[in-house]
Amino acid sequence: MGNGQTPSQTVGPYFTMRLAGEGGNVVATPDADGQRIRIEGVVYDGDRKPIEDAFIELWQANAAGRYAHPLDAVSPSDDFTGFGRCATDFHTGGYSFLTVKPGPVPHPDGSWQAPHVSLIIQSRGMLNASFTRIYFSDCADQNATDTVLASVPEDRRSTLIGTLADGDGVATYRFDIRFQGADETVFFDA
Repeated sequence: MGNGQTPSQTVGPYFTMRLAGEGGNVVATPDADGQRIRIEGVVYDGDRKPIEDAFIELWQANAAGRYAHPLDAVSPSDDFTGFGRCATDFHTGGYSFLTVKPGPVPHPDGSWQAPHVSLIIQSRGMLNASFTRIYFSDCADQNATDTVLASVPEDRRSTLIGTLADGDGVATYRFDIRFQGADETVFFDA
């Protein structure tokens, strides 16, 4: 018997049934402060076909730019968790989150990061999760000074911008996630 690590396994086709529950995509409780928003889009594979069994986790700061985390010295005073999870629709590959628009957050170097949410995407056939961010199209001035966004080649930054779209009374940001190809979403190392 060897001492090697357990080999990586691909994620099976039914993992989302157990991990994504109804209401998991509602990130902010009704009493959370801030502007209510919806983030929606489709997850596409390299052939630009919808991925019907992707699983997305979202992590974000609240409207004041604070995280519900023990390491955040000024954690939110409301019931905001900042965490949600959603399985893509089996027929369309679509996903959505209902939350509040996050505020700018401090960067370890002392600067401020533009409002953004972080996503982790997993799907059948993926050995490792993919990590990305969504910035907001109506925060152009803040986006222009964001250290993380500035580290991405200028011609690729648009793949990280959620575009404000018409919604049904709720500000809605469209953010499609694309794997492979010229317009592939920028993914980060954890």
